[in-house]
Amino acid sequence: MPKPEFDRAVAAILEQDQRFAPEAFALVRDALNHTLEHHAREHRGEPMHLRGPQLLEGFRTYLLKEYGPMVPTILDSWGITSTRHVGEIVFHLIAQGVFSQSNDDRIEDFENGFDFHSAFVTPFLPNGTNPLSAP
Repeated sequence: MPKPEFDRAVAAILEQDQRFAPEAFALVRDALNHTLEHHAREHRGEPMHLRGPQLLEGFRTYLLKEYGPMVPTILDSWGITSTRHVGEIVFHLIAQGVFSQSNDDRIEDFENGFDFHSAFVTPFLPNGTNPLSAP
């Protein structure tokens, strides 16, 4: 979706729900694109539809790769404090025609995906695991 159309979709969403910063929608879009590219390489370019848990894992790895220890600050400032929020952003973008949805997709797919502290803070503490070693 070209940037002006995406920006119009986000503006329409923000008229109804101001919990998330406009940047949060672009972040989720970028994480989805990154995840789709990763899966396309694994599946030899075959088209695929990501499920909630797959998108959440891609979101986690994308953010760690792109923003490192700044992830918690960024997410908090843009209003994303749980995996449920990621799902809410996804479903807002679906409603605006930015993302597609299968009959099996549900907002509940994003419930309790992972703990943000464990995913985005712990890896950068002394003796934390390497956040980029995950797929």
